[in-house]
Amino acid sequence: MRSIPATILIALFLSPAHLLADTDPSAQANSAVQWSGFGTAGQTPWTIIVLLTVLTLLPALLLSMTPFVRLLIVFHFLRQALGTQTTPTNQTLIGLSLILTFFLMQPVGVAIQRQAVLPLQQGKIDAFQAVARGSEPVKQFMLHYARQKDLALFLELAHEPRPKRPEQLPMRVVAPSYVLSELKAGFQIGAVLFLPFLVIDMVVASITTSVGMMQLPPVVISTPLKLLLFVMVDGWNLLVGSLMRSFA
Repeated sequence: MRSIPATILIALFLSPAHLLADTDPSAQANSAVQWSGFGTAGQTPWTIIVLLTVLTLLPALLLSMTPFVRLLIVFHFLRQALGTQTTPTNQTLIGLSLILTFFLMQPVGVAIQRQAVLPLQQGKIDAFQAVARGSEPVKQFMLHYARQKDLALFLELAHEPRPKRPEQLPMRVVAPSYVLSELKAGFQIGAVLFLPFLVIDMVVASITTSVGMMQLPPVVISTPLKLLLFVMVDGWNLLVGSLMRSFA
């Protein structure tokens, strides 16, 4: 998924070089001043710093506009509910979330490839038009899972008029609304995951207290029982299957 936005960004950065190559020296000087962003060619290093900063933040922005947020939150809640503080490791959970995110976002990536990348490579559109076209499938995906309450909140905060159709909402309203909706969905699923394991903890704690085993922490007994229950019901298959169906 990251190769598609990278292609568009590379085209954005390389397009001025092709334009300058086809013009005379005076036009090249004027273009250099325009692309500096500050009116003088001496400020070009600041432009490079800004572009590098945007590229640094780009992965976080892309992950926030995908199912990665919900998946990672649910997996962390599961680990806390099982009582295993470091198993699976953070790297394992992040890797699993990335793989599932790639699986879910593949249709969106195919749409971006067809609507934006291929016309850009064929020279039918420029880089800016490719970015605009490529953002439409992502916006459609986010609108499908963003709650109307969150959309209304950020539409009010942005002081934007209410559009006739959701597709007319700007990206600066859709993106934070989607992140907020995904956070709520992740916490809801995590709370449901905690319930069966919480029952086991309460039962074990009441039994150990009633028999006078005050020196034995209940977690020593409850953790193997929770792991045994999770393995017996094939918990990973059930959890991942439910999460993937929630994005169907």
